Parts: sequence; C-alpha cells; structure tokens
Amino acid sequence: MGEVTAGRRFGEGPLSRAAALIYTMLVVELLLLAATAPGLAGLVLLDRDASNLPLYALCALPAGPALSAALYALRHRGAGLADLSPAAAFLRGYRANAADVLKVWAPWLAGMTVVGVNLAHFAAAGVPGWWAALLVAVAVAAALWAANALVIASLFRFRAVDVARLASYFLARCPGATLGNACLLVVAGGLTLLATELAPLALASAFAAGLLRNSRPMIAEIRERFVSGQ
Repeated sequence: MGEVTAGRRFGEGPLSRAAALIYTMLVVELLLLAATAPGLAGLVLLDRDASNLPLYALCALPAGPALSAALYALRHRGAGLADLSPAAAFLRGYRANAADVLKVWAPWLAGMTVVGVNLAHFAAAGVPGWWAALLVAVAVAAALWAANALVIASLFRFRAVDVARLASYFLARCPGATLGNACLLVVAGGLTLLATELAPLALASAFAAGLLRNSRPMIAEIRERFVSGQ
C-alpha cells in the first residue's frame, strides 16, 4: 500500500499523460490564435465578396508559420506532466520554420486566390461547365499538397523545391494519409460553410494534431530515406 509502481516517475501515469495532452493542446491553440491575430482582425472586417479574395489570402499569410509552429510543438511535446514546455516548443518552431514555410505557403495562397477568383466569376467567363469541376479538383489537390508541404517544412530542413516535390510524391505514396487529410479538409470546409471562416481556427490545434497523426507514415519514410539526424 502506498508504494510507487517500480520504474514509474511522477507524471507518467495514464491520467497524467491525458492531462499533459489537454494542456499542450490548449496552450498551442492559444499561441496559434495569438500568432494569427493580425490576419484574424482583417478577416472579421472584410465583407464576403469575391473582390476581397486577394485580401483574404493576405490575411491568411500569418496562418502558415503559426500552423507550422503548432505542428512542431505537438511533434516535440512531452509525454508527461513533468516535462511539459509547449510554449517554448511553439516559439522555437516558429522562429526556425517561418521563413521556409512561407516559401511554400505564400505561393499556395496565391494559386488558391487565382482559382477562387475564376470560380467566383465563372458565369461571366462563358466557359464549359466541366471547367468549374476541374478547378474544384485542382483546389482540393492543391490543399492536400499544401498539407504535406506544411508538415515537411515544419519538421525537416529541405529546399523549397524539394519540399514541393516530396509533398507531391507522398500524395500517391501514402494514400491513407491523403484520404485522412481529405477528411480533415471536408470537416474544415463544413465548419466554414455552416458557421464562419473563423470557426476552423477554434479547433486549429486539433486539426494540427490530426494532420500530424495522418502524416506519420510520410514522416517515418522521409526520416528513413531522405534525411539523417533530423
């Protein structure tokens, strides 16, 4: 009675691990919201009009480094209460990855803006109906590519062109991860349509955790085949 289980330190039990996960998710969520605050303010002020799509993209620019920092913090989180430092990990990931992530995030936002403008003015363009379906398919594929690129740029050190190539390669290489990320995309899109553009951000840390979980096969293969010591 009263003896501590052999080999188990304070903070390593299942309840402690659950509490550590919840605490980490909350801290990461708050830091992510703080890092995207300038863009969020712009989104609140903008009207829902197609002419504002470039401004929407500009407001979404801070979200890339913030999501990257969240992925980094969740990937490097402590398992127990005794070794928690999610805020330090978030800030470390933000400083280390912001520049590299923007090299893939900004072009993706620009491409999505072009697709969005074309879809918004589709009726005026006078093109066949199948063209709209093609644009939607391109947008979905680009979003899935961006999810892979975000994970790769957050956890590894590659040139932007290599991040782009690996992100494309693993869309087909890891179909389970791609399908899982597609489900996350559907949930985020549904929340946006049913509520507001800001609704997915309320669960941003959960989405980041889901993306990280889906990407485990990709992360493992990159670590095994393409890097050493990262």
